[in-house]
Amino acid sequence: MRVERLPVKNEETQVAEPPIDLTLLDDLIRKYKNKRGNLIPLLQGAQDIYGYLPRKAFLKISRETGIELNEMYGVATFYAQFRLQPVGKHIIKVCHGTACHVQNAGGITDALEEALDVADGETTPDRLFTLESVACLGCCSLAPVMMIGEETYGKLDGSKAVKVIKDIRLQEKKNGG
Repeated sequence: MRVERLPVKNEETQVAEPPIDLTLLDDLIRKYKNKRGNLIPLLQGAQDIYGYLPRKAFLKISRETGIELNEMYGVATFYAQFRLQPVGKHIIKVCHGTACHVQNAGGITDALEEALDVADGETTPDRLFTLESVACLGCCSLAPVMMIGEETYGKLDGSKAVKVIKDIRLQEKKNGG
């Protein structure tokens, strides 16, 4: 079996890491510092604070708890719940489960990638949208489906999905965001 290497992104395509306030971690670290099994709650808490796991947060947690960086990165890269890059304000989850797949979920992802000018898993440069393919959203009767935040959109095709994105973008402009 041949394993394909993931391409290394150059700095032009990466979303810049925003400045972070590391003091926001202080209470979290105090709460879990000397507890057994503290690694996952520390990572979850840090991600809740920042929306992803910034490298500087890993360094502070390691320094103050004694947990090795390689152990933290091993856990953070193993579990799909953890993010190592900043995400957009609106996370678009396109279902690729069986029901959605046979109803052309791939076409929806393709249309969104083109409209947003990002690949699956990436965030728009303005950090408004992050596009993700997911295994199943549990809305098979509405296939194909995407979710943005808590809102579910069903019976989609590529143009309907792109319209939803355009409407959100217009609403954000109206609201000054």
